[in-house]
Amino acid sequence: MNETIQNIAVYALPILFAITLHEAAHAYAAKYFGDQTAYSMGRMSLNPLRHIDPIGTILIPLVLALSQSPFIFGYAKPVPVDFSRLRKPKRHMAWVALAGPAANLVMAFLWMILFFMLDAGGSEEKYFYLVAKAGIFINLVLFAFNLFPLPPLDGGRIMTSILPNRYAYNFSRVEPYGFFIVLGLMMLNLLQYWMVPVISGANILLSVLITPLKFLLN
Repeated sequence: MNETIQNIAVYALPILFAITLHEAAHAYAAKYFGDQTAYSMGRMSLNPLRHIDPIGTILIPLVLALSQSPFIFGYAKPVPVDFSRLRKPKRHMAWVALAGPAANLVMAFLWMILFFMLDAGGSEEKYFYLVAKAGIFINLVLFAFNLFPLPPLDGGRIMTSILPNRYAYNFSRVEPYGFFIVLGLMMLNLLQYWMVPVISGANILLSVLITPLKFLLN
């Protein structure tokens, strides 16, 4: 129980940042490409309270964590996007969808910078190291998870955008069942075959980008 509480204390802040910027990025991209829906509803905001779903963001992950579930699952309130209002709906749908995972990748990079700054500064406070590592991990997981090519995940939206119209229409019809398919893949531990390679690739990319900073800090 004490270990669970410690993990919640470490992961709470990175998770809040991760979901807030992810959803705000969707809202910003939608507004940039012509849809004001999320903006008019106050979702283009860095206030976590505007994006938190009491059940999906707090209750479900907390219950799973306390019950020592082998996997943790949760979600934020999805940003409302009216794709028909985008200037070029099919093309711009991909950019709006990609904005969320891209925000997570940027955040993973920023958490990595913080980690190396703490290390270079000789900080002896273990908690900050753990939070920084959690920030890297959480954002890489969200980056990979949301790019899974199945609607309603962002990867599914991107696939719908790039497929020819006939195939895109048929593919989008999976959306009502997408949540349950993903949940089933998670429970069967099959999603790892997508997540692990994507996370590894993103981690290598971030390591390459951070190398010059590591050299300067050392």
